[in-house]
Amino acid sequence: MATQARWQRVRRLLSKKVTWIVAAALTGAVIALSVVLATSHSTTSAQPVPGSGAAGAPGFGRGGTNARSGPAAGGASGTVGSVSTAGFTMSTATGQKVTVNEAASTTYQNGTSPSTASAVTAGESVLVLGTTNGTTITATQVTVQPAGGSGAATSSAAGVVPFQQGAPSTSKQVGQIPANYSQGSGTIVSGATANKATEAALAAYPGGVVDRVVQLSNGEYEVHYIGVNWPHHIFVNQNFTVVGAN
Repeated sequence: MATQARWQRVRRLLSKKVTWIVAAALTGAVIALSVVLATSHSTTSAQPVPGSGAAGAPGFGRGGTNARSGPAAGGASGTVGSVSTAGFTMSTATGQKVTVNEAASTTYQNGTSPSTASAVTAGESVLVLGTTNGTTITATQVTVQPAGGSGAATSSAAGVVPFQQGAPSTSKQVGQIPANYSQGSGTIVSGATANKATEAALAAYPGGVVDRVVQLSNGEYEVHYIGVNWPHHIFVNQNFTVVGAN
């Protein structure tokens, strides 16, 4: 009887030990699997997704330093439509509608003379410089232009092709394109430099909206144009003279 009792105790102990070993092994396997899955997920999440982010955004250069998704310095010219306390709307020479938001820091000119917001009235021809986000501009400077100024100019004289829904984009080249130019290359500029390049581009090719100005490796500027079917890129030299477009 004593021997039988001892064997029973031994079997119970062995059974508990085997159960503990199996449980420990299973726990270890689960932990190892969790670590592998977590590492795999972390590695996968860190990989860039082709075509995502600013560099892959539609309408912008691919893989270049100027590819972006946010606002940048630019502007537009056109004829004032409705006016409110917060800003005004205007139509460019090609009929593109633009919303202009004014701020306390916005400055005004009437021709070459300092002015105030009261100079901006319906029907006036204006040049707006500021931060462009699509077809909305937060104005830093609004210039009321004299009759016949570039704000009221027709785009046909410059060969600008207005935007038409469903129409294919026009592909042509005028003037000089900088050697080794690659769409999407260069560095976005702002301030007085961007303003001068924007004014030059709008005077030569009225009707579109400048949504960024990029300095190229040769020191010249690419003015990026939206709201029209052509041109999309206007090239301005270091003297702020338009030399080409495509």
